[in-house]
Amino acid sequence: MSTPLAYHITWTTYGTWLSGDERGWVKGGEPGVRDADPVIEAAMRARMSDDPVVLTDEQRELVETTIRKHAAVRGWHIHTLNVRTNHVHVVVTADRHPDEVMEQFKAWCSRRLSEQLGRKRKWWTEHGSTKWINDEAYLDNAIRYVDEGQ
Repeated sequence: MSTPLAYHITWTTYGTWLSGDERGWVKGGEPGVRDADPVIEAAMRARMSDDPVVLTDEQRELVETTIRKHAAVRGWHIHTLNVRTNHVHVVVTADRHPDEVMEQFKAWCSRRLSEQLGRKRKWWTEHGSTKWINDEAYLDNAIRYVDEGQ
C-alpha cells in the first residue's frame, strides 16, 4: 500500500453525538450507519460522567491554535482545519498513522482547554473518523468539504 497524500480526521465533542442519536450512529467494528434508537441514546446519556461540551468561540480558537502548533512541531502539514462548536475536521499530511495523529491532537487540545478552564474534564468522544486520502481529487474534495461544507 502506498503512503497516503493526507488524512481527513474528524472527532466530536463529548456528549454531543451519542450512540442511538437521531442523526445516525456507528457501532465500532460493524459496517454502516445505524438508525436512531432512543433507548440506546438514553442509556448512553445516563453513563456520561460530565456535561456535554459545546465549544465557545474562545475555545474553538484555542483548539485551532493548538492543532496548528502541534502539527508544526511534528512537521505535519495542515491542508485545512475547521473547529466547530461540537466537532473538529482536520485534513493533514503526517508521517504517522491517522489514529495516532488524531489522539495527539485530542490530547494536546484537552490539556490546553483544561488549563484554560482551570480543571480537567472530558472534552472529546472516544476515537473519531480517520479517512485515508490517496489521490489529488479526493484531497481537493476533502479540503472543499471542510472549508465550505460546514
